[in-house]
Amino acid sequence: MSALRFYAGPKARHHIEQHGLRPQDVGIIPAAAGGPKGLILGPLDRFLFGDWLPRSEQPVHLVGASIGAWRMATACLEQPAAAFERLERDYIAQHYELPPGQKRPTADQISERFADNLRLFYGGRVTEVLNHPRYRLHIVTSRGRKLLHQGGSVRTTLGYLSAFAANALDRKALGAWLERVVFSSAVPGKGVLSPLPFSIRDYRSRQIGLADDNFMDALRASCSIPFMLRPVRHIAGAPPGTYWDGGLTDYHLHLQYQPAAGSPIVLYPHFQKAVVPGWLDKAWKGRHISSPALDSMLVIAPDPAWVRGLPNGKLPDRADFTRYGQDVQARMKVWNGATSAARQLADEFAAWVEQPDLSRLEPL
Repeated sequence: MSALRFYAGPKARHHIEQHGLRPQDVGIIPAAAGGPKGLILGPLDRFLFGDWLPRSEQPVHLVGASIGAWRMATACLEQPAAAFERLERDYIAQHYELPPGQKRPTADQISERFADNLRLFYGGRVTEVLNHPRYRLHIVTSRGRKLLHQGGSVRTTLGYLSAFAANALDRKALGAWLERVVFSSAVPGKGVLSPLPFSIRDYRSRQIGLADDNFMDALRASCSIPFMLRPVRHIAGAPPGTYWDGGLTDYHLHLQYQPAAGSPIVLYPHFQKAVVPGWLDKAWKGRHISSPALDSMLVIAPDPAWVRGLPNGKLPDRADFTRYGQDVQARMKVWNGATSAARQLADEFAAWVEQPDLSRLEPL
């Protein structure tokens, strides 16, 4: 059974029909929020950043939210294939020892452990990330406004109820409660902020420079799921306030992409076909369809039929933490089984780019 499916916007399809897909064609790579689902993309990440993209020389914009931001920051490290292997191993092995009577870790416990893990992972290596000669990193976060500006359990609960109601009426109305803040690396050697590879006219947004003193906080904020982790407060160089998971505003990064003429493809390793705009849009199926914003995008994603052959018939997900509880070895076995099977995704993509089969291109 084929594991991988290819979904192309009209501009992407036209380019691939004329030229195939070459590493120099890729100008933007988005990376979605989605927690453990991102594990299924590990083998693809290792092939893309460890083998295929190094065959070209053009700048590539890496745009990530939540675990996607963690993946894209990892791509900026030296020897990225080894770094991705460590990310996968560390993520699968994460565990929280609980005192007697406590059924699940608190937001404080998870936040503290996550901050420690980021320091261990990137400690002494932030310069590698921020000064990569080719990759321009963009970390998406969500800055709270109104009731969500200061945090606190009651204010947060009321704030997200209000945000959900506003988003139900119109996605732009969510901007009254959550602002998109993108932290971007600079152009190497020029000291100027990398321009965003997408328009921000669609939603209330701002861009901030990434630096040594805010990288860890920005990345931690992008992964700070409400009620599961604490928000990050007052990030250096950014407006005051609380910063939350970037997936809240941009779950799957359905953005108005603007790729460069010389590298016109937005290559999106994803875990599904749909590119859902924000986390609060998961319930609104009408917002899951494609749009002209994605015309230059090629989504490569697991075939749903192949996914049904994985352990438990699904991708790893956050519910597995509850499902397996303190039986860490059982969860690790299932997740390791899924990531081992995912090597087929990378193998199929490597074969396809060498000899593209246009019959496998489906409309996005």
